[in-house]
Amino acid sequence: MKRQKTEIRIKESEFRSQNSEVRILYSVFCILYSALCLLSFVTGCEDVSSGQTALAEQVDKLNLQNSQLQKQIEQAKAENEKLRERLHVLSGLPEKVKGENLYNLQSVRIGRYTDLYGDDKDGQKEKLIVYIQPIDEDGDIIKVAGAVDVQLWDLGKKEGQALLSEWHVGPEQLKKLWFATLMTHYKLTFDVADKISEFKDPLTVKVTFTDYLTGKIFKEQKVIEP
Repeated sequence: MKRQKTEIRIKESEFRSQNSEVRILYSVFCILYSALCLLSFVTGCEDVSSGQTALAEQVDKLNLQNSQLQKQIEQAKAENEKLRERLHVLSGLPEKVKGENLYNLQSVRIGRYTDLYGDDKDGQKEKLIVYIQPIDEDGDIIKVAGAVDVQLWDLGKKEGQALLSEWHVGPEQLKKLWFATLMTHYKLTFDVADKISEFKDPLTVKVTFTDYLTGKIFKEQKVIEP
């Protein structure tokens, strides 16, 4: 009888011990579960926050693009208005002052100082300087908006080798090359150091001038001697 009671007490003690372990494990599980839930919540908040930040950045970018487009539209409207004003003025001009009657370009002359030039230290001619003079119907030299094509030829060479070099000067660059001093002209300078090793034979400079107002094309050429 005593042995049974003792065994019962031992079993009760073991049961309480196991029950305590279960409660401890359960508590640990609850703590771990709570931690996982909290971590998931925090991560979710961070994802939401990141998403909101990305969305805000996209909205700011679209607002900036919209502002830039609005400015471009306003600029285009202003330029369009200026063009309308110019068209209105031009449409009201008398026929005698329209188009080519604003000036009458008759020819283009290559200036007499057009030649090859060097620094005189080694006798090498490194630069080609071309002087161009647009001439009107009164024989006056005038500044004209246009483009120039220049070619340098050695006509003594066989076909395919005679053209030594060529250049194009557009209207924006050309207007910066106008000089109105004792000699009124356009002054065009080209580097020919790698084109001509020795200047001992006559060369030919060919010029094509395109008048941007009338569309007329003028051609002229000049022989330069060594």
